[in-house]
Amino acid sequence: MPHSVRDFQAGPDPFDRMWHVTFKWLQTGISIRHADTVDVKFLLSTDGEERTERVIAMEHPALLELSAKTGQPLTDAWCMKLAAMHLRHMIETGEDVEKVLVTVPPAEMRRYAEELRQAVAF
Repeated sequence: MPHSVRDFQAGPDPFDRMWHVTFKWLQTGISIRHADTVDVKFLLSTDGEERTERVIAMEHPALLELSAKTGQPLTDAWCMKLAAMHLRHMIETGEDVEKVLVTVPPAEMRRYAEELRQAVAF
């Protein structure tokens, strides 16, 4: 997990490129897409490529359930960390990286939450 989710490096991707990632915003999807999600937007850049954006969407009901099960308060910071972890996964694996809007499956959110919990325990 990067020290900062506002500005970090991710990669290498399947083409051995490193990406510079910058947090842009976090907002509820209902305000922009009429979806019950928390959306986190990042800007990405790498050498030789145009800067691009990715929006990581997390279903609000799944976040509420995960928060209740883990005892982790549902905060902006926690959502930003979960989204950054998924974006890092996308970059490193190439999975869904061509999509501008990606919804994180609840099972993956649970895995990221567990990774965060373990990181704090050390």
